[in-house]
Amino acid sequence: MLWTITIVLVILWLLGFVGFHLLGAWIHLLLVLAVIILIFNLLSGRRGL
Repeated sequence: MLWTITIVLVILWLLGFVGFHLLGAWIHLLLVLAVIILIFNLLSGRRGL
């Protein structure tokens, strides 16, 4: 589930780079939040997939 969300956010981030300059800031923010959650889950040792 977390990997799916991460992949979707990366795709949206790349689309924001290509054409959606107004939404780019929001997509970058979501990408940063997804990376922080991913790192937190990896460091906490949870295997909830």
